[in-house]
Amino acid sequence: MAFINELNLQNVLLLLAGGMAAGFINTLVGSGSAITLGLFSFMGLPSPIANGTNRIGVLVQSIVGFLSFKKYQTIAWKSYLDLLILSVAGAWLGAQLAAYLDARQLDVALGVLMFLLFLWVWLKPQKWLKTQDEAVNFPRWLRYLIFFGIGVYGGFIQAGVGVLIMAAMVATMGKELKQANILKLLMVLCFTVPSLIVFIAHHQVNFVYGIWVAIGQSIGAYGAAGFANKVPRANEYIRYLLLLVLLVASIKFLHFW
Repeated sequence: MAFINELNLQNVLLLLAGGMAAGFINTLVGSGSAITLGLFSFMGLPSPIANGTNRIGVLVQSIVGFLSFKKYQTIAWKSYLDLLILSVAGAWLGAQLAAYLDARQLDVALGVLMFLLFLWVWLKPQKWLKTQDEAVNFPRWLRYLIFFGIGVYGGFIQAGVGVLIMAAMVATMGKELKQANILKLLMVLCFTVPSLIVFIAHHQVNFVYGIWVAIGQSIGAYGAAGFANKVPRANEYIRYLLLLVLLVASIKFLHFW
């Protein structure tokens, strides 16, 4: 059965603080799960349970972030229904794989990918700082394959999937950062549901830790949505944060520390 643990005040505050930081970073760019996964491991959860428990906070944070962004801008979500369905199908498959497979080789591949994305964001700033959507002549079948693959990865390990979604939105659909952000939150929200169900079915969720982190992540997500929509030059600041997250994540996934 899922773990039920008693927590002291110090651990509760640690989970809340880690959740707030992860929620803020996840809502703006992604890879905040690196914080929560590390925190769960530090607090003694085995990796498979840390991976499953992490989905509670991601789900709550995505709901709060998406609804907060909707206050400032509208989104024709039905236009992206095909991509949402593909990502959900991929996430279900990825979560099933995660219940049995070691993630080490996937970490290495993701670390290399994160570093390549870092170079792209750094060397091609105009691609990330445009203020309106741009038509992109990109094969539909390849876009579908990319988003299905992102769903598989998101279901498998989650950490870094937000960055991958935003990069795919920019590269294959020409979305500007804030628009890519709200689409990312909707997609993560959709595919986290089947992933969480799979992990619960495999008894790999600690609800006590997950709920406290989720409270923190919801606070961080709400603050991030306000920042992105109220602060001038938010796209530029998000790009700087994205660069930092990509560099740190690439080092972390390649296990250089």
